[in-house]
Amino acid sequence: KWLLFSQHKKPSGVWIMAYTTIDDPTAYFQTKLWTGNGGTQSITLDGLNNMQPDWVWIKERSETRGHNIQDSVRGATKYIDSRSTGAEATVANTLTAFDANGFSLGSYDDVNKSSQTYVAWNWKAGTTSGITTTDSTITPAAYSFNQTSGFSIIKYVGNGTNDAKCPHGLGVAPKMIFIKDLDNTADWECYNATNGNGKVFHLNKTNAGDATSARWRNTSPDAVNWTMGSTTAVNGSSTDYVAYCFADVQGYQKIGFYTGNGSGSANSGTFVYTGFSPSFVLVKNISTAEGWLLWDNKRSSFNGEGSNLSANGTGAESTGVRVHFFSNGFQLVSSGADQNSDGQNFVYMSYAQQPFVTSGGVPATAR
Repeated sequence: KWLLFSQHKKPSGVWIMAYTTIDDPTAYFQTKLWTGNGGTQSITLDGLNNMQPDWVWIKERSETRGHNIQDSVRGATKYIDSRSTGAEATVANTLTAFDANGFSLGSYDDVNKSSQTYVAWNWKAGTTSGITTTDSTITPAAYSFNQTSGFSIIKYVGNGTNDAKCPHGLGVAPKMIFIKDLDNTADWECYNATNGNGKVFHLNKTNAGDATSARWRNTSPDAVNWTMGSTTAVNGSSTDYVAYCFADVQGYQKIGFYTGNGSGSANSGTFVYTGFSPSFVLVKNISTAEGWLLWDNKRSSFNGEGSNLSANGTGAESTGVRVHFFSNGFQLVSSGADQNSDGQNFVYMSYAQQPFVTSGGVPATAR
């Protein structure tokens, strides 16, 4: 039977109700806003339940500034930047602790400058032992993974060999992997299932996808490992790396693609079905060179998610590129080349505010 909602979008083709194993997405992903005080402060998350984050991605909203990415595997005070080729840096007064329901900050301007506004996107992993290593040729130096939420953080040391296999811990093949060399000035190397195993693109750049077998050896990840070549970009001998891996989880996390239609209208802009009401969307054009865009449901007014940030840029928050969030997906209501060019392809990663239909068959509140 069809369920009626006061506001929804219907995708083309067959509409299948999305049941989920995660009724409370805030147990695994949350967005948090705050204003800096120039000293120290503890940031408390405000989801339905407490969540100790393992990956915290911070961006100042009100000024031009870089991104601050930290994780529990590498440890507090160690950060990397999504828009930068820079090696891992240690700053004592940046994010100083991962707390039981949030994180603590020092006075570093990237995270806590007085009177400036900030956003953090927070992911939970949490399993730090027992990773499956069948057929693996690289043993992670440290890791944290969560098969329920389809997310893992893997720190590893490269072995400089072709066809090296590193475990990701997800139990299913990841559809997105971000890798950063921690020791050297180097690009972020990104695998995406839509782009395929013969291409690489970069979180810090605008490239649509460079054809190469050097990164993934024309081999897609499986349920245990992803495969790498001997290139220093992802697998230099004795070099430290961190990888962030993501897999689809029905009703909670969706990594997919869409084709833009060039419309900037709220009535006819491209609609993307996710199977849940989104709380976060990351988009990248893979047909031509354009930047990465980020939206979330905390920085904008009800159903008018117009405040975007760039993952590969330093710019302050902008309202020039809009997206609408619905109970079952999102709609692009701008026509620009970085999110909705006619006939061009885009990849996206999205997280749920709430599932379209819960594990018990209860439909989400309309939006």
